[in-house]
Amino acid sequence: KQKRSILSETPTVDHQVRSRDLLKNEVVISSRRHISRENNTDDLELPLMEFEEVAMATNNFCTANKLGQGGFGIVYKGKLLDGQEMAVKRLSKTSVQGTDEFKNEVKLIARLQHINLVRLLACCVDAGEKMLIYEYLENLSLDSHLFDKSRSSKLNWQMRFDIINGIARGLLYLHQDSRFRIIHRDLKASN
Repeated sequence: KQKRSILSETPTVDHQVRSRDLLKNEVVISSRRHISRENNTDDLELPLMEFEEVAMATNNFCTANKLGQGGFGIVYKGKLLDGQEMAVKRLSKTSVQGTDEFKNEVKLIARLQHINLVRLLACCVDAGEKMLIYEYLENLSLDSHLFDKSRSSKLNWQMRFDIINGIARGLLYLHQDSRFRIIHRDLKASN
């Protein structure tokens, strides 16, 4: 609270810099795989990545690295210098979501740890850019397997049942079992 009041009393500080500093000081969320049974994540932190590092990892957001696009923006595949692959969700600049809303969303997403949910690894806020960095998962989206003739023939009934069961378990966690109740609202094979 003291940091916030000091920052708000300092009118000479650029708004974006102040928002980024607030995000750095206040985001206290999980980026670790091990979560205790009590879901106690208050002492864990989510790393902030620099824009330049994300740009380098995605080859400056090259269209060859584009994985998909939606109303939120574009998702790119990236690879860090240490070899770790990631999916970068670059939120649209036309989004009306402010830094506070972004910060709340990041906190919430990072606290949702489940075997059937993609993990949030980091985030980036820089010069009007807001990005979420997720773990990268191979094999594209479900719709690319269901609606492609060659791929869909590889999905036997047991695999289809396991996929449906996994989706249901993830949704049950979001809607009922998580400390934070989440309604997905955009459930489709491409998501």
